[in-house]
Order: sequence, then C-alpha cells, then structure tokens
Amino acid sequence: MLETPVRPTTLPSAPDFRDVRFLDVPEMRFFVVDGFGAPGTDPAFQAAIQTVYPAGYTLKYALKRGRHVDVKVGALEALFSVDLAVPVEFRQWFWTVMLPIPGPASDDDIASAIEAVRTKKSPPSIDALRVERFTEGLAAEVTHVGPYEAEEPTIARLHAAIAAAGCRPSGRHHEIYISDPGRTAPARLKTIIRQPIEWI
Repeated sequence: MLETPVRPTTLPSAPDFRDVRFLDVPEMRFFVVDGFGAPGTDPAFQAAIQTVYPAGYTLKYALKRGRHVDVKVGALEALFSVDLAVPVEFRQWFWTVMLPIPGPASDDDIASAIEAVRTKKSPPSIDALRVERFTEGLAAEVTHVGPYEAEEPTIARLHAAIAAAGCRPSGRHHEIYISDPGRTAPARLKTIIRQPIEWI
C-alpha cells in the first residue's frame, strides 16, 4: 500500500496547506471522451459533456428498472495536459471528459446503455465514447471555490503543498466539478482540483 504523505506542519507557510488532502485513489470505471482545444470555448468539449451525461443517466435508469438498484450519477470530471515540447504559442489543451460508472453496473449493463444512447439519442460524440478503467493512485487535491478562470492561485498552492510533502506531480491535471455552472453563481462554484503525485 502506498504511504500517504504527512501534511507539512513546520513550514512558515503551512497554514496555506491545511485544506490540501493527500489520498490513494482506487481504480474506477468511467465513460470517457477525448479531445483537444480550449475547454471553455471548444464546441468539442461541450459535445463530449453532452455525450457522457446521456450514457450515465441511461445506465442509472436501466439499473433501477431492471435490477431495482438505485444509483446516483456522479460528478463530471476532466483530465487536462499540454505537450511541453511544442512552442508556447502553438500549445493546446488535450482533455478527457469523464463520468463515473457506478459499481453495481456490469459490462453488459454498460454496453446496453451505450447502445441505447446511440440508437435513441445519438449525441454528438457517441462514436468517440468509450469505457475506461482508471487508477489514479497517490494524489493530492484541494477544493477551489470560485470561477474556473480564477483557479491558478489554488493550483499554485496545491503544487506548493505537494513539493513541501516531498513529492512531485506525476500525471495529468484532474478537475472534478461539484457544482452545476448552470445553477450556481460563478463565485460559488466548487471544483476539486486533483494532481497525481509520486515521491521524489
């Protein structure tokens, strides 16, 4: 089992790290769609969201009807990365939109849900939709409250806590969207910002 880093307590800036959490994230299954471009403005990013949600809700209702199992549709998640070998002026985001698949769902349940979505709803990115098992492992996370475009100081504080714990980033930037931006004021949006890490 991976050892969880101890939150620093002897550094002058330690109070800034009190809300940073270290955890070992187990394997999970997700509906996923990959793409690239600016998440806030790229139509493909919105198309991915409009594809994973119908899959998640179709699976939820199929489980309730067929097996009397009531599950919740999880929060939308996304992974982000850039190719650092590309000159700054030409860099673009590579993203993966993800929606958790509930534990009780079998492979047949999932396949049937995807086929039902394909047939009845035909969302824009259905041909790119796939199922992936994802093990994040050792990670650090913090909750950001506020607009998405104001995340940078929170991300910087997360990375400072990671360094103070004797670790370094190892994997893609991960965001979990707790709030619905269609129903929540930008200043009150809650987003979990997570970074996979490894020991130095």
